[in-house]
Amino acid sequence: MKEKYCRESFVVKTSIVLPPDTNNYGTLFGGKLMAYIDDVAAISAMRHGRKSIVTASTDSVDFLHPIFEGNSVCLEAFVTYTGRTSMEVFVKVIAEDLLTGDRNVCALSFLTMVAIDKNGKPTEVPKVIPETDEEKSLYETAKDRATNRKKRRKESEEFAKKYGTDLPW
Repeated sequence: MKEKYCRESFVVKTSIVLPPDTNNYGTLFGGKLMAYIDDVAAISAMRHGRKSIVTASTDSVDFLHPIFEGNSVCLEAFVTYTGRTSMEVFVKVIAEDLLTGDRNVCALSFLTMVAIDKNGKPTEVPKVIPETDEEKSLYETAKDRATNRKKRRKESEEFAKKYGTDLPW
């Protein structure tokens, strides 16, 4: 399987924030932004693997700056690291006040996407090659993030066992 460069999975999505997408404070719904994040991450992973994918994990999304009605919201995504069947995708969210030109990084997120075959089973993906200093930095720190994800998943599985489906809520 031929290796691919990070840049080959690069995705950009820009939208304007309209009233139906905002809460009572006039800012973009967090859930709407999370859907945008998952969307660009999925496109990036599919572009890298040229296979169907599923979202296996989304690291925490910290909302660093509000995205106001009338702003543009731009998401940039690319594959930063690959395992045998999984891909880590980095997503950066930037809001721009289109009248003043002020721009802010509003959120950063890492997602793990898994390539699947026609039977829904995990399937291999190409290795990724970082080129820029930023890509290399993200690549080199990916194993630590993966370790943290595995720990968090194990904790989630323990919570699921503890609270299960027997409780009325």
